[in-house]
Amino acid sequence: MSAKQKAAEAAMKYIESGMIVGLGTGSTADFFIIALADALRSGQVRDIRAVPTSKQSERRAHELGIPLASLAQCPLSDVTVDGADEVAPNLDLIKGLGGALLREKVVAQNSKKLVIIADEGKVSPGLGHKSPLPIEVTQFGYETQEGFLRSLGTEPKLRIGPGGMVFVTDNGNYIYDCHFKAGLTDAIAFETAIKHRAGIVESGLFLGMASVALIGSEGGVREMKA
Repeated sequence: MSAKQKAAEAAMKYIESGMIVGLGTGSTADFFIIALADALRSGQVRDIRAVPTSKQSERRAHELGIPLASLAQCPLSDVTVDGADEVAPNLDLIKGLGGALLREKVVAQNSKKLVIIADEGKVSPGLGHKSPLPIEVTQFGYETQEGFLRSLGTEPKLRIGPGGMVFVTDNGNYIYDCHFKAGLTDAIAFETAIKHRAGIVESGLFLGMASVALIGSEGGVREMKA
């Protein structure tokens, strides 16, 4: 069993019958979706409704028979289980390499608890050391954002998808992946700066949102708490 799968299956201890569960996006989150579907089939849990964070996780849940709900139907999830691209010791996160950062953040902030599942390679002494920071921008005027992001001390690269075309999110936007030579020294200041910039929709900074992170490794799963 992979470290990702160990972490994902460990998250099932936070799931109880009757819950509204936010479903994350990405390879680690997919292991959780599979585990949740297995638990429903076996009767381990019942009466679950799931709020997906992307078209990908929506399709996956539908394939596996997990009952789905929209945010309009279930505006507050009991728990959201999602992966992360970088996890700092205080559980600040970088997310969004899968391209679903906006919907992931909307679902996460409308959840009572955010449980992060990841392998030990995602744990970092600080943000921006291992992972670039995805920034979702509108297609209109996207060219103007590169210079602005560079002025904040980052090296932005427009994300290119399969076939050499610009990657388009579920929301019809583009993404700049922002690299930091020495890490992101002040995440709050960076987030504040981009929030005031027209055309920037959202960032992959998830600050102060996670309650717990389950970190899988060859030896098992350890729990990090904020």
